[in-house]
Amino acid sequence: MIRRYCHWFANLAVVVSAVVLLALPSAADFSVREYGAKGDGVAFDTAAIQAAIDACNSAGGGTVVVPAGTYLTGTIELKSNVGLRLEKGSVLLGSKNLEDYPARVPNLRSYTDKYTRHSIIYAESAENIAITGEGTIDGQGAAFDNTTYARPNMMRIISCRNVSVRGIRMLDGAMWTCHFLSCTDVSVSGVTIRSRVNKNNDGLDIDGCRNVRISDCDISSGDDAIVLKSTSPLTSENVVVSNCVLSTACNAIKMGTESSGGFKNVAIANCVIYDTRLSGVALEIVDGGTMDGICVSNIAMNGVGCPIFVRLGNRARPYKPDAEIPGIGVLRNVTISNIEASASDTVGCSITGMPGHPVENVSLDHVRIRFPGGNDGSAVAAAVPEAAEKYPEYKMFGVLPAYGFYCRHASNLSFNDVQVSFEKTDARPAVVCDDVEQLDITRLVAAAANAQPGVLWFVNTREARVTGCRTTGSATKFLRLDGPGTRHVVTRGNEVAAHGRAAKGGKGVE
Repeated sequence: MIRRYCHWFANLAVVVSAVVLLALPSAADFSVREYGAKGDGVAFDTAAIQAAIDACNSAGGGTVVVPAGTYLTGTIELKSNVGLRLEKGSVLLGSKNLEDYPARVPNLRSYTDKYTRHSIIYAESAENIAITGEGTIDGQGAAFDNTTYARPNMMRIISCRNVSVRGIRMLDGAMWTCHFLSCTDVSVSGVTIRSRVNKNNDGLDIDGCRNVRISDCDISSGDDAIVLKSTSPLTSENVVVSNCVLSTACNAIKMGTESSGGFKNVAIANCVIYDTRLSGVALEIVDGGTMDGICVSNIAMNGVGCPIFVRLGNRARPYKPDAEIPGIGVLRNVTISNIEASASDTVGCSITGMPGHPVENVSLDHVRIRFPGGNDGSAVAAAVPEAAEKYPEYKMFGVLPAYGFYCRHASNLSFNDVQVSFEKTDARPAVVCDDVEQLDITRLVAAAANAQPGVLWFVNTREARVTGCRTTGSATKFLRLDGPGTRHVVTRGNEVAAHGRAAKGGKGVE
């Protein structure tokens, strides 16, 4: 028996050796220095770098090596079976002149045609490509006028398969840092991005891609840090984002605004978000499309404007001029769990659909958020606009009537083990639900300060169960029911501070 296994392993070793030997010719190194690159930061090295890439591709593949040095460059195009390795101490220094970035209009039409035609690194319809190493790409983005077409992306990868970006550092892009459009099997890991010197300085844009893994990235960006888009009919699906540290002047983790093809089967986990001006997590369908099967879990947020923003709207922008106006999309099957967050704005979080088009099957589980508070309750009386066509952002409705969560036009909405509190006394309800059907609130813990009209306020809300909740502070009213559509509301086992009343029906309650 032992001899048989030894013989098997010996044969396997021969096979593996043969595979390795066969792979060696396609794994050769091509140093850009050997093709004339100076790396002195003064000489223009685009042609030399491109010559090394072309030679590598012609030889069947391998690695183009960029040794230590500073390589001034315009657009370089990656080709199939070519890896670009930036050695420690190497810098690809983007030219400050737009003419060094020839306009490239890809075969795939998308709304990004309106954004940019230029990039430092470009690839289209290639496979088995990589950008790796310990080096840096510096876009010198502050040198560019902030109009859209006049700025290059740092990296634009279109309709490619088996793409890897690993370990590199990207600084000061003129526009988006990395844009992946219609790609399959994408891996981005261990990447550092520092880009806040121009407008639209997104970190990673995943656009109509399939089978994407993003992990262990450290991003500080002027625009959205990690954003899934669908600027064409293609769906962004089978996407995993994990173990990232994010800070941004906009949204940290976002789906939208462009949503033509939608988003499906996305998992986001184990991330830290800090010093973020807008939303920590923003999930948006406003240009048609379907969002379905989204899991967001184990996220720690500190100093974000709004931790959670979920929006189904109807901006209805077509992805190209001759495309049909999209219909109202679908947003369903979203789970947000294990969130620890502090908000920096008094607006509050919102989960909103549209009349006749509710967000469906949204669950919040083990979520704890501390808000700044400080509202005197005046926001409760203000009408909240529908704003169906408005650009989606957490401030779009103004200060919300709830300091915690404002929920409108939703079906099968669940709060389980959610805790909300405030730094300064806030007279608004903790949770307001308007036109919500099939609502479950279980073991909610909410700070209260004589909230009017109650800690919880339901308007035209049907089939609701409020179980095992408790308040902290000085609540005198726990649950207010209003609207002719409110019916079948059940409360059980709730503990209300200061002997608050369990429920009160307003005018028109059935």
